[in-house]
Amino acid sequence: MYDTILVTLDGTPTDRAIIEHVKQLAKLTHSRLVLLHVADGWAARTYGPDAVSPEIGEDTAYLEGVQKEFQSLGIPAQTELAFGEPAQEIIKWVQEKGCDLVAMSTHGHRFLADIFLGTTADQVRHSVSVPVLLLRAK
Repeated sequence: MYDTILVTLDGTPTDRAIIEHVKQLAKLTHSRLVLLHVADGWAARTYGPDAVSPEIGEDTAYLEGVQKEFQSLGIPAQTELAFGEPAQEIIKWVQEKGCDLVAMSTHGHRFLADIFLGTTADQVRHSVSVPVLLLRAK
């Protein structure tokens, strides 16, 4: 059913909600995971894949830690680091590489910012043609 699940991570405690949920889902459906983080700091937005900064190093280490967590449970997982605006990069990844499900944690509402900019989750769910699992973090 879900051969490949794209799990988007932002490197905050909010990620724990989707990580824990996907552990169970991936085992049940025998899915392969792609763990995607979009680096969106100044260096990442300016230099893209050529960016070198403490942020990029921290992001890479974070992804590798989550990957090991899944692999220790026998769940195949790979990591991908993208650079730029999170919603655009997630949408681009889905369109170019494909998956069967996008799994994301949400932060909840930030009031005015959501009204004017929209949330990453909203932009993604309205722009991809695969199911999107949104799990609100506590």
